[in-house]
Amino acid sequence: MSRPLTLRSADADDMVWIHELRHRVYAEELGQHPRNSEGRLVDGLDGDNVYLVAARDADRLGFVSVTPPWVGRYGLDKYLTRAELPLLDGPDVFEVRLLTVEPRARFGASGLLLMYAALRWIASRGGRHVVAMGRSDLIGMYRAAGLRPAGRTVRSGAVDFEVLTAEVAELSRCATGRHAGALARAAAGVDWRLDAPFAPGPDGCEHGGASFTAIGTDFRTLERRREVVTADVLDAWFPPAPAAHAVLTEDAGWVARTSPPTGAEGMLAELASVRGLPPRTLAVGSGSSDLIFRAFGRWLTPASRVLLMDPGYGEYAHVTERVIGCRVDRFRLRREEGWRIDPGRLSAVVADGSYDLVVVVNPNNPTGRHAPAGELAAVIAAAPAHTRWWIDEAYLGYVDPSESLAPLAARDPRVVVCTSMSKTYALSGVRAAYLVAEPGTAAELRRWTPPWAVSLPAQLAAVAALRDPGYYADRLQRTHELRALLAADLAAVDDSVTVEESVANFLTLTLPRGGPSAASLVAECRRHGVHLRDLSPLSPAYEGRTVRVAVRDTGENARIVDAYRAALGELPLRERTLSAAGAGR
Repeated sequence: MSRPLTLRSADADDMVWIHELRHRVYAEELGQHPRNSEGRLVDGLDGDNVYLVAARDADRLGFVSVTPPWVGRYGLDKYLTRAELPLLDGPDVFEVRLLTVEPRARFGASGLLLMYAALRWIASRGGRHVVAMGRSDLIGMYRAAGLRPAGRTVRSGAVDFEVLTAEVAELSRCATGRHAGALARAAAGVDWRLDAPFAPGPDGCEHGGASFTAIGTDFRTLERRREVVTADVLDAWFPPAPAAHAVLTEDAGWVARTSPPTGAEGMLAELASVRGLPPRTLAVGSGSSDLIFRAFGRWLTPASRVLLMDPGYGEYAHVTERVIGCRVDRFRLRREEGWRIDPGRLSAVVADGSYDLVVVVNPNNPTGRHAPAGELAAVIAAAPAHTRWWIDEAYLGYVDPSESLAPLAARDPRVVVCTSMSKTYALSGVRAAYLVAEPGTAAELRRWTPPWAVSLPAQLAAVAALRDPGYYADRLQRTHELRALLAADLAAVDDSVTVEESVANFLTLTLPRGGPSAASLVAECRRHGVHLRDLSPLSPAYEGRTVRVAVRDTGENARIVDAYRAALGELPLRERTLSAAGAGR
């Protein structure tokens, strides 16, 4: 039996070999650099780059380097100015460098798998664009991988290089399409030790909810739900209102077998009454995703231009970029500004009228920050008349209902407010949501709503929940208290980790640079039955270091803290053990 090919991150021992192999290839073989008496080539980016290694037991076969955008500089800066290659100024550009394979391994799978490993590592950190230097004599290989020339050629020593670029999404489609067979054959003999998953999700959209895999998606082992802490999704920790629970359970047989009101008329009427809105301004759906897909599919085309907040809820990027194929830009929320939306900067970005749609999740998921309604309303008022605004208020209940822009949406044809009833009403399982728009827009979306779009259990539970505001006010206040206690307990474990509370039912943990990755922490906590959410794939702004933690009840919060403490203690040992196993066998 052939030994598996291991893909892993480089350790300190690997770096000695990497420097020696670089000298043998780039100085002795290619003449790109002058030879030196030490027989080693080092690089000014070595301390910041990420190196991925392919090896069979102790036999190292090749490596590739990745420079992430948060380093602030790239290898290409030695050859081109930012004016010559403005792509490098983007905050989501990762540079792939120095794909190098030992001569004896150049006809095997090492090179292909190293390129793929770099792609998966970049995608797992929220990368959207790749830039690279490819030898001109190997340009066909790079084109076959999905890279394309950027129109710049550089010379280093005796070697000519083409500057290459591609979108991560396109490279992923190429890898899982054109090269799927080769990757499948190679994967059969791979020991994958990277913290990025080997394969992308089936639809390319990163969601939480891996905890249900642990429970069992075939529903044969639902008793496991009592063993798993599902802090990777933002479902409420508390049950729905007693009346909502009662209508779902008192005659479950009738509820299950009975067709609901065709257009959810009772639910619409209750929403209108509770929210103080005309019924003709409302449309309902089986969750906010239903409304997003339905509305965006009507309004947008591949020619549309959309602005999303970054970081932001991944469903919006998925629908606009991957499903519809729009041109999508990002409004960067900055850690140093507390992740707040700067209204002046946002106004300036949308002022030229180039956007057909601007999406704002407020409060934001995953940053947990809330933009005051007055500030947003002022930005919208000053924006071009043809720019539509989609305001997602799924978490507004945790702030203040008076902060809703629903009254504005009911009269301004440029504004639509979408609200899920999953989070604050504890109805994630039954799927109920609604949007508010001026009557013409709402009527159009109702026409494109299929009959019975909202199930009878969802309609019954939604109406009962809306009729008990006191219950939910108490539960949301208790959520704030639980979040504060959880944040304090987590902060006490390790003061090198930054704990940030949100305004909603979650908080974030940001690990220090040079420490374990967010993906490693999430994986280790799962070994203790606690599922957290790695935010890295949502945005490179998180630098692969931030984890989101949903607030649960007192007992489960204690389990979260215990698992987190154990994981931080075990991770350095586990990572050293894995590195030693990969380098020493």
